[in-house]
This record gives sequence, C-alpha cells and structure tokens, in this order.
Amino acid sequence: MKISQWNTKMASKQLQAAAQIVQEPDALYSGCPSDTSRIGREKVCEGCPGREMCLQFSGQDAEQKYIDIRMNAVKRKILVLSGKGGVGKSSIACNLAIALTRLSKKVGVADLDICGPSVPSMMGVDGGKIISTSYGWQPLTSPHGGVKVMSVGSLLEDQDLAVVWRGPRKTAVVKRFLKDTFWGRLDYLIFDTPPGTSDEHLTVTKLLMTAKPEGVVIVTTPQEVALATIRKEIDFCRKMNLPIIGIIENMSGYMCPCCQEWSDVFGEIGGTEKLAKEYDISFLGKIPLDPNLVECCERGESVFSKAPHTSSVNALKILAWSLDSKDTSIA
Repeated sequence: MKISQWNTKMASKQLQAAAQIVQEPDALYSGCPSDTSRIGREKVCEGCPGREMCLQFSGQDAEQKYIDIRMNAVKRKILVLSGKGGVGKSSIACNLAIALTRLSKKVGVADLDICGPSVPSMMGVDGGKIISTSYGWQPLTSPHGGVKVMSVGSLLEDQDLAVVWRGPRKTAVVKRFLKDTFWGRLDYLIFDTPPGTSDEHLTVTKLLMTAKPEGVVIVTTPQEVALATIRKEIDFCRKMNLPIIGIIENMSGYMCPCCQEWSDVFGEIGGTEKLAKEYDISFLGKIPLDPNLVECCERGESVFSKAPHTSSVNALKILAWSLDSKDTSIA
C-alpha cells in the first residue's frame, strides 16, 4: 500500500472515531475510570482520544503531599467557573474576594486563566513582580483588603506577550501555584478559572481532591446562549465529583442611579433561576450592570470604597455573606 493511501485510510478511521464520539458520548464513556487509580489503563480507555492526558494523571503524584500541606492551611477553597467568556467571571471572583475581606476574612485569589490573566489589573497589583523566597513564591498583596494574588500576569516580563503554552506546561504552572506559593493560613482561596472545561480545570480539580475543595461557583449571564454552556459546566462538575455551591447571574439588569428604576437589559428571561431549579442547585443571586463596578475593575480600584452605596456593591455584600454563612460541606 502506498504511503498516501495509508494516510488517507488512517485519516478516514480517525474521522469515523471522532464522529462516533460526538454521536454516542454516553455509550463510549460509560465505565470511564477517570476518578479512579486505573485512569487511562482500563480496556474502555483503548482508542479514547484523551487517553494520553489521563495517563499523565494516573498514579500518585510525588508532590501531592506538599500540595496538601499548603492547601490544608486554607479553610475554604472555591473555584469560580463559567461556560463561556465575557460573562464577568473574573470581576465576580475579584470583587467577591474583596467583599469577603470586609467580613474580616483572610482571602487569596489564584488566577488560573493562564492565557488571559486579568486578575492583577483588577486587584490593583498590575506591574508587581513575584518574589521567590525560602518559603516559596510570595504572592502579591492587593491594596483592597490585603487579598493575596498569584497570576501568570505577574510572572511575565512583557505584559503584551502572548502566552502560547501546551497542556503540560499549563499543568506545571497550576501545580506550582498550589505547591510553591506561600499562601499561609487563609479563610478563603478563590480560583479564577478560564472559560469552559480544559487542562486548568482538570489539573486543579485533581490536585485539590485530597484537600477537599469547598466547591464551585458558576457565573453566567441571562441569555440562553450563555445558559446552554452552563449545562455543560454542571455536567463537568458532577463527573468530577465537585460540589456546586450555586449559580450567580451577572449583568442581570440595570438600575438607574437617579430614579432606581430597574431595566432588564436582556429582556425578562429568568432562565438562570429556572436552570438552578431544574438541576436542584442554589441560586446565589443577581449582580446588576453597574458602570461604577466596570470603571473600578478597569482602573484596579475597589468599588466598595469608590461607590459603596451602589446596587452592585449591595448585591456583592449579600453574596459574600451568603457564601460565608453557607455550610457547603454537606452540599
């Protein structure tokens, strides 16, 4: 057989396999050992396109005990997820962290959005550099409540350079954020993850498994196109045995600062609450569109100091209080 014919035949088989995966995902992945020590090694794994990735996670990581030491010093570890980009996930993560410090909590934020880090600028530490000490990487300290911040954005020499990394390198960086960063004793460590379900999510989920993460907060906007992706996030969390603390609806409406009239920017949809009820998940509340919040995030300022009486600040305070008083250990 000629090489060109062999290549064509192999390509055809790969396309057929891919089509089968798309058409029959449940049948193909039934019995998937992704949450066991046999990950990547069972018969069902043969031919799976994700087998190589799974094999990287198989077995006990020699550095896991050091990660556990760091993470066990943190009382609550919360992942902030979104199905798609542009829903304000990072702004929610950062402002939630600041709101928790107003409840006298010690808080840290780990920016796991490796390719698009925005946390440093939002937290007012843009331009700061990470220092390596005998205790590990020293995270930057935000002027807003003393929140500890760790991000790839603070490791780059040039902020305009694109981060073009494959999965293994992303995995290594996420691991260092957990193992080599001197977080100290914290009440909360909030992980701002990239949109979707990718290497960063799989890595942090596995590494936190023995340290018992508090759970996941999912951020969405009211439109159906955003809610459709949230169903996939919920499915991901359940497959990875991650507790879902609840769903937040961001940019849910606009309240006029003059007359206090409420406007539903995306129409009276109400889809987020219906989705939460459908999946029996807590609905944590709505964060309205607020020009003050947007401006403060852009400038790296705290909306709690600059515009303390706005509707978004009130909503964020209620959210922080709700999370802090919520017993998610049984969720």
